[in-house]
Amino acid sequence: MDLTLAIFLLVYVAMGVGHLPGLRLDRTGAATVGAMVLIASGQISPAAAWAAVDYRVIGLLFGLMTISAAFVIAGFYDWVAVKIGNFNVGPERLLAILIAISGAMAALLNKDVVAVAMTPILCSICVERRLNPLPFLLGFCFAVNFASAATILGSPQNMIIAETLQLSFVDFMAAAAPPAALGLPLVWIVIVLCYRGRWALSDAAGTAGTVATVTDAPAAFDRGETIKTCVVALAVVAAFIFSDLPHMLIALMGASVLLISRRFASSNLLHHVNGDLLLLLFGLFVVNAALTVTGLPEKVLADLRAIGLNLHDPLSMLIIMAVLSNIVGNNPAVMLVAPFIGGTHQPEALGAAIALGTGFSSSVVIFGSLVGIVVAEECRKRDIALGFAEFARAGLPTSILCLLMTAVWIYHLG
Repeated sequence: MDLTLAIFLLVYVAMGVGHLPGLRLDRTGAATVGAMVLIASGQISPAAAWAAVDYRVIGLLFGLMTISAAFVIAGFYDWVAVKIGNFNVGPERLLAILIAISGAMAALLNKDVVAVAMTPILCSICVERRLNPLPFLLGFCFAVNFASAATILGSPQNMIIAETLQLSFVDFMAAAAPPAALGLPLVWIVIVLCYRGRWALSDAAGTAGTVATVTDAPAAFDRGETIKTCVVALAVVAAFIFSDLPHMLIALMGASVLLISRRFASSNLLHHVNGDLLLLLFGLFVVNAALTVTGLPEKVLADLRAIGLNLHDPLSMLIIMAVLSNIVGNNPAVMLVAPFIGGTHQPEALGAAIALGTGFSSSVVIFGSLVGIVVAEECRKRDIALGFAEFARAGLPTSILCLLMTAVWIYHLG
């Protein structure tokens, strides 16, 4: 038990910090090494390790990431970013347009792929228009994280939640989408208030009006491939809604269609699928399963119930996930609680609490989500001053308002 607990703690330290202190071992590396050490040392058998991996989640995530990646190689994300940047409107209206469009895309596509694809182009557009990049990048980051909680398609943690609680696409969306949608105007209001009078690049704190030039030429837009991918994506969503087939099989069928192409090599498409994330989930499935065998999670759950926190209670779970996801990140937080939420009498309310708790709390600290990390990294490349304080200045009040709104919604939903 001591070795299992030690490895578990080291792995989740890496989840929270981003790497194992003192080593160049990132989150994916830590989860993979932890799983391998646990298997090799006999803390969990190879058969039990394989059984711990939820193939439904892995297959669903791979299929949906492949569909989203097809939009990348078709140049769709870059095309959308450029179209947004070309709107001849004031900064407040431009921010509203960016929040609405990026939020809709995150809800219907994988939020992490949307962030990786669009953030560099948005940075370049802000510099070209001499706009302070911070309010637009933060608005984009918060909108993508918040709106992604609306559907199963939006994020890996939503897929884990839906598969664990056996929620249909419609049931999940009915429970989570209303607060996720209402969160977007709150994002706009808070950012407009925080950055009033600071819309021009010369007014950006910490940049002195100059930002390092990084060239990000948008990818060529392929209308034919975009139309093909849109048709497949719509067919997948329709099958989620109207078919009883497992979500994983539907997503994999859609991915198979897109991998067969005369214009793009399959290797090019698969290059944009986040294999690190899939490997991270593999490792965490094994590490979490090994800890479960020790009986320690049951003791922790009993202690939580003693202080009034129950993993089957939606409001308790909203609080737990809001705190936990800012310690270890969204996906690891959901994977920690996933083995213990089955059999609830309120699956819709509980699923919404987990999805919205992780989504709405992700604007408190930069490393609370992969989207925040992507935005921060792009700012670093361009010498844009986005630190923890600047991120939380708009993010903390936004998260608090949205979580309070969600608590009221969950209370009435339950």
